[in-house]
Amino acid sequence: MTLNIYKLYTANQSRIQKNIAEDQTLTGGRKIARRGGELRFIAGSNAKLAGMILESVTAENFRNLSGSVHCGHGLNILIGLNGQGKTNWLEAINVLATARSFRTARLQEAVRFGEDSAAVAGRVLRSEQVSRDLRVAIGGRAKSLFVNGKQETARGYLNQLHSVVFNSDELEVVRGQPEARRRFLDESIISIHPPYVQTVNDYARVIKQKNALLQSIQDRGTSGESSAAQIETWNAQLVGLASRIHRSRLRYVERLNDVLARQLFGPESVSIRYESSLEPHGDLSEYDALLDERLKVRFQAEVAAGYSLIGPHRDDLELLLEDRDVRKYGSAGQQRSILLLIQLANLEVYFSQNGEYPLFLIDDIDAELDHERIKSLLEHLAGRTQTVVTTSKESFVAEFGQNAAIFDVVAGCARPREGSRETAVPAV
Repeated sequence: MTLNIYKLYTANQSRIQKNIAEDQTLTGGRKIARRGGELRFIAGSNAKLAGMILESVTAENFRNLSGSVHCGHGLNILIGLNGQGKTNWLEAINVLATARSFRTARLQEAVRFGEDSAAVAGRVLRSEQVSRDLRVAIGGRAKSLFVNGKQETARGYLNQLHSVVFNSDELEVVRGQPEARRRFLDESIISIHPPYVQTVNDYARVIKQKNALLQSIQDRGTSGESSAAQIETWNAQLVGLASRIHRSRLRYVERLNDVLARQLFGPESVSIRYESSLEPHGDLSEYDALLDERLKVRFQAEVAAGYSLIGPHRDDLELLLEDRDVRKYGSAGQQRSILLLIQLANLEVYFSQNGEYPLFLIDDIDAELDHERIKSLLEHLAGRTQTVVTTSKESFVAEFGQNAAIFDVVAGCARPREGSRETAVPAV
């Protein structure tokens, strides 16, 4: 997933203003959130569903989908055989929320074969009196975003709806390389503090330019004073950006730990910790000075490697179960549990900041989780989030569908099942 679509803020924003905004946001200091003229009180975590309700979603030439889904305000179950389009509906909802897909980096791949364009549209309830119509139009090489029929920039669109996805691919956050965990942190921070994306993009640009220079120095076979001076120019920028990234990630992990439902799936002790690559080399409370020192010490090593060896792009997020690395020592079930726990913590941090919960989208729920974990999860989510899950098993519906809106998915069409307990109000 790329962060480039979020390049929303100009380079001339002052560093002081960004730092102040980061401090206020990442410490959760605000008790009131204002968005688009709406003032919302930040309530406690046990509040009932607040804001951000997806009432309906409609697909046009999007994969094999057709028609609309009028969602229930609590649990929604999409049931069908494999290959019928259950995951496609989850993807469509995620595209509506984020303007990107959790399945492909090229959204144009979701356009139905033989068609030139596609679209996903939906209505979002923001309060009893306020609703907004969203639309993502996907063309040959670009996409267009609309709110209430008016074309919007990404900045104006992306604060309308937010979603969190749990599927087998997301397990890379637990099982995969550190890059997946850094991306998880950065995207989570962006969801509550959009200006942070500029810091991430600026840092990536500096690293790219520095790497090109290091490779050039290596190719020329020179590493004298002139080369060191050139590298120092980039290092000076790198230190400031790296410090902001380190501070933001550290604060966000603290906030996750504060709301982590540690024993939701069992009595084991669960914790997460941000692991800086500079830890073995000095006092992290003096991060700027420590980073500057390590960049000087490792100059020749970076030239020899031809790329940057020092900075937060080398950091990691430790996920610990009974103080043991769950990536190395956890079972498949424990790895799924800890991923769910940090995603649920993400929901709570988002709620504490915005006064509303994101949508929670869970693909193939009973293939990824056992019965007891599903029961604990759905009980935890009840009254908090609007949740959409997919399954191919009627036994899941029989067990957990009593208070759900149920949709049978056949050949891309999702039909509401007669007798579903929760009835959604169709969009008008």
